[in-house]
Amino acid sequence: MLLIKLTDSTALLVPMKSLIDRFARTRFVLAALAATLAACATPPPATSGARHEGAQSPPPQQLQFKLASGVYRCELDRKVEIERDARNSNLIRINWQGNRHTLQRYDSTSGLPRYEDRDNGLLWIDLPWKSVLMDVNSGRPLANECKAASA
Repeated sequence: MLLIKLTDSTALLVPMKSLIDRFARTRFVLAALAATLAACATPPPATSGARHEGAQSPPPQQLQFKLASGVYRCELDRKVEIERDARNSNLIRINWQGNRHTLQRYDSTSGLPRYEDRDNGLLWIDLPWKSVLMDVNSGRPLANECKAASA
């Protein structure tokens, strides 16, 4: 038995075996927690081929879609006119609310086509089934659910 003095007038009598069991459980929990944290901090092993120290993984492959030029009709009766550059697939020109903008394609983590006019804060996300024109500064769509008008 172990006598633990709490205050001048009170004391606690605790069986020694109970303290040893509790200490052993606490040590086990702390060891398991330390192992878990160490596993989270360790980078995953290389899956194939030799990996050089400091080597970065290649950027994701960018998808290439053959998409239409012309008028895209969007929600709320909005429209965006798209002109694709035949010589440079990384450029498109858009006509939005009477203003012409040239947008350049930038890599995206998903590989989907992403064209930006960084000077004016415009972003055109170009998909075969729909497209969207975004205001990069506010993060809001300017023209949503845009689809190429049928000829």
